[in-house]
Amino acid sequence: MTIQENYFLKPLHTFHTAVYARYFASIKSVDGLNEVLEKSAINNLQKLILGGGSNMLFTKDFDGIVLKNDITGIQQVDEDEKYVYIKVGSGENWHRFVMHCVNNGLGGVENLSLIPGNTGASPMQNIGAYGVEIKDVFHQLEAFNIAEKSVIKFDANDCKFGYRQSVFKTKLHDQYVILSVTFRLNKTPVYNTSYGAIKQELENMGAETLSLKAISDAVINIRTKKLPDPNLIGNAGSFFKNPEITEIEFKKLKDQFPDIVGYKVFGNNIKLAAGWLIEQCGWKGYRK
Repeated sequence: MTIQENYFLKPLHTFHTAVYARYFASIKSVDGLNEVLEKSAINNLQKLILGGGSNMLFTKDFDGIVLKNDITGIQQVDEDEKYVYIKVGSGENWHRFVMHCVNNGLGGVENLSLIPGNTGASPMQNIGAYGVEIKDVFHQLEAFNIAEKSVIKFDANDCKFGYRQSVFKTKLHDQYVILSVTFRLNKTPVYNTSYGAIKQELENMGAETLSLKAISDAVINIRTKKLPDPNLIGNAGSFFKNPEITEIEFKKLKDQFPDIVGYKVFGNNIKLAAGWLIEQCGWKGYRK
C-alpha cells in the first residue's frame, strides 16, 4: 500500500478548491484499508474517508491522511421471483450504478439518477429524490469497524434510516467505513412519476410509454436544468431538506399561499418543497 505525501485534492471534490493533503492513500479493498490503519506512522493523524467528494468543502490544506475510497465493482449476488440483489462497491460512482440498473431493466433507483457522489454515501444519509429513498431499495451493507478492525453486516433496521439520516451520521459517526451496499431491485418495475415535475418533463420529452430509461432521462433533464455542472461551477449539489408539517398547518398556509408546493408523506404529514420556499424568499440564484 502506497502512502503519498503532499497530495493535490482539487480533482477529487466537487468544489475544486486547490488544497493539499499531508498524506493520501487509495483504498481498493478491506485488506488495503487494514494495512494503512495498522501503520504506526499514521495512528495519531486525523483521518478523512473521501468518497465522491460532493459533500465537503476544503477551505485549507488537510493536515492528516485522506483515505480515498476506490472499492469498486457491481455484481448480482442473489435473485428470487420478484427481486434481483446487486452488491456494489462503496467507491463505485452512484450514477454509473443507476445506469447499470436502468440498462438491465432493474427498477427502483431510476428516480435517483445523476445524484453526485459514490454508492457508499447513499445509505449514510439515506439519499433521496423525486419520491424515492435508499431505504426503499436497501437490502444490507458491509462496513469496517475502525476500532475493532472487523467487518460487520448491517440490515435496514440496523441502519435506522430517517429523512436524510442513518445511524452512520449519529451514534456510529466516524466509527465505520462502508465497504459495499447490496440493493434489492424490482424485476417488474413500479414507476413513480407523482413527485415533482417528472410527469411534465415526460410530456415535454414526448415519451409515449413509461420506461425506466424515460423516467431516468426525465430526472436527468430536470436536474441538469436546476443544478449547475460542478465541472463548471464548484458546488455541493442540492443539500436542502424539505420541511415536514401537519396537514392542518399546510391547509392554513394554502389559504395564504395557494401555489405552495407540498406532498403527503407517512403519517399524513405534508412535506414542503424547500426549493419553492427558497424561491418565494427571493433567494433563488443569489450569489455573494
